[in-house]
Amino acid sequence: MEQPIEWERHRRRPLNQETPATPERCRLLLARWRAELRLSGRERSAFAGSLAGLDRQLARLEERRLRVAVFGRVGVGKSSLLNALLGEPAFATDVAHGCTRRQQAAPWRQRVRGLRAVELVDTPGIDEIAAAGRARLAARVARGADLVLLVIDGDLTSVEREALLSLAASGKPLLLVLNRSDCWPAAELEPLLASIRRRLPTGLALEPIAVAAAPRQAALRADGRVRSEPAAPRIAPLRAALLELLEQQGELLLALNTLASAERLQQQLERWRLGSRRRQAQTLIGRFAVLKATGVAANPLLVLDLAGGMACDTALVLQLSQLYGLPMGRQAARELLTRLSGHNALLGGAQLGIQAVLGGIKQLLVGAAPLTGGLSLAPAAPVALAQAALAVHGTRLMGRLAAAELLRSAQRRPGPAALRERLAQSDPAVRRWLGSGRPPAAVSAALLP
Repeated sequence: MEQPIEWERHRRRPLNQETPATPERCRLLLARWRAELRLSGRERSAFAGSLAGLDRQLARLEERRLRVAVFGRVGVGKSSLLNALLGEPAFATDVAHGCTRRQQAAPWRQRVRGLRAVELVDTPGIDEIAAAGRARLAARVARGADLVLLVIDGDLTSVEREALLSLAASGKPLLLVLNRSDCWPAAELEPLLASIRRRLPTGLALEPIAVAAAPRQAALRADGRVRSEPAAPRIAPLRAALLELLEQQGELLLALNTLASAERLQQQLERWRLGSRRRQAQTLIGRFAVLKATGVAANPLLVLDLAGGMACDTALVLQLSQLYGLPMGRQAARELLTRLSGHNALLGGAQLGIQAVLGGIKQLLVGAAPLTGGLSLAPAAPVALAQAALAVHGTRLMGRLAAAELLRSAQRRPGPAALRERLAQSDPAVRRWLGSGRPPAAVSAALLP
């Protein structure tokens, strides 16, 4: 199990020592988190791909190598747009749509302040695959790119809107590019841009950047015929917007993508570990339920029933806390039990009331045994069985609630997710790209014992 990292240490610096910028803080803390990540052999095998991807992203963060990917439908001119940015035909283009079949990358020779290198990545079209495949492709592109250019060549389609939603859900920084703007008369271009803005998903503020990556112009030939010929690309607005963004926030975008990769691995690893402990937790809760039921059924005194039940539940919580890697003291375990009982009527007054009534009846029946010649002991047995059944149910319910609370505590442990949430609260630039921060993942019922 990974050791907790003292993330707050980097905030408590001497007054004469300046706090590092957000990208540097991310780099330092993520490098340390990765170095202190302790995995079993089975975990290393199960998460080999995710670990390799994270290590590549950490290396790119260390080397300040940022990746910009284009995304969009087949035939919107993604490859032509990248070639125009590069100033050379590095990516294949063809009049037959669907020329790009897999991701390809090329270095952008443009110097960008704060970054050592920028890679431009071409991706396959998204409209020739099923919806589930589009979602997987969007997720893969989002994981591998620090910035995504969504390229369209007309009004926003349902497929493109779906892609925007998938990319935005991943917290991926986006630029929206309208290619082939030369195909639209000047009088129609502004209404088209206004229509695109209206069709954007709610809450997604993107300004379409109109470009023409491979325009053509009419040319009069010597024989008097008019033919279209290639013209110089018109991508100055995109180049300017891209340079401004990368020079101002390129390092931050690179750091945030690395943080997202680390958070994904952390969540996958936690789910794996919690899922693997589910069976152990079930066995543990079952053992304590039997133990508590036996004690309640056999003990004739109500006070001892209640005291023994509390002691049994406390021991169960302590064992569960050890199982989930969140050790706590006996006092903390009792406080957790009190809090859970206060929020659950069955575990609180209702259960105690029923146990008190059953215990009182059993005590009276046992006490009356000498006067009835032992006849009163006969109805005491069903009462004891009812007490045992209630104890089993209460212990199992308490165990599930305690496990859920411990799982939520495990998800709040210091790590990439905690760092992301803190940065989103303290840094306006981070908030711009990540919003207010995603809420902690809910505990899945499949992980509960």
